[in-house]
Amino acid sequence: MTRSISNHVTDESQEVDTGRCPDCETDTIVNDPDRGERVCRECGLVLSEEPIDYGPEWRAFNAQEHEELSRVGAPLTQSMHDRGLTTTIDWRNRDANGHSMSADKHGQLHRLRVWQERIRTKNAGERNLKYALSEIDRMVSALGVPQPVKETASVIYRQALDRDLIRGRSIEGVATSALYTACRKEGIPRSLEEVTGVSRVDQREIGRTYRYIADELDINLEPTNPRQFVPRFCSELDVSKTVESKAVEIIDETTELGLHSGKSPTGYAAAAIYAAGLLCDETVPQRAVADTAQTTVVTVRNRYREQLDAIDQTPAT
Repeated sequence: MTRSISNHVTDESQEVDTGRCPDCETDTIVNDPDRGERVCRECGLVLSEEPIDYGPEWRAFNAQEHEELSRVGAPLTQSMHDRGLTTTIDWRNRDANGHSMSADKHGQLHRLRVWQERIRTKNAGERNLKYALSEIDRMVSALGVPQPVKETASVIYRQALDRDLIRGRSIEGVATSALYTACRKEGIPRSLEEVTGVSRVDQREIGRTYRYIADELDINLEPTNPRQFVPRFCSELDVSKTVESKAVEIIDETTELGLHSGKSPTGYAAAAIYAAGLLCDETVPQRAVADTAQTTVVTVRNRYREQLDAIDQTPAT
């Protein structure tokens, strides 16, 4: 170790280290990015110098330069059966200079694409996984849920496949159940009815498979809170923020009383929005609320009366 000429480092841009100086035994070690050193601010002792820089050797000042200079592909993803490590043959049939190829080359490239697609899946397990992940991708697009849900659903399906939980069940049913589990795990409000609407299997099979997979994979999920559905329902119904806030308040008060236990969270949220509209003197049709929540008018009517009775409030006439 060598001692620095300047005893004190006072640059505010330097990052403070959590280590302790072996010389003066103080917690004043800083990282000096300009010199590539770890220095004690108190006594000037240089603890290490010339560290390895794992970053790129080039600099980019905007997104376009970063894209042009980058020499790596997309990050690994669980939503593809080969995790995105495969290569693809471009469909445009052009060479490196952008010139169109001859007709003979077109046929050759077509045959190469066919064989490349065939060898991507070497056994039945990979073909199963590829089809299931494509189903998850389709349903994620139809539901409009974010990318983390897709990744989580893919991981859950992979775990089910590794544990041999697919045997005796349809690929579509397990894939849909994995997606529904991922939505609940990531806190994305999507009801079982909504997931069933984009699936190729019925709701009973999805519910049965979901319970089986959650139990076998030891996935513990909290019951869905009805208030998670309120912002989306209110946005689709185009109601005011006052109604939305009142609906959340009604749900919070009634759930503390245990009124939501055993009831559908979407129907409960829809009833709270209708009740909030009555209390805020803003007309929200029962039919529109029921259709948005994919429930019945009878459910909305029964639930909102229970909620108003529980909080002891009466709408203005």
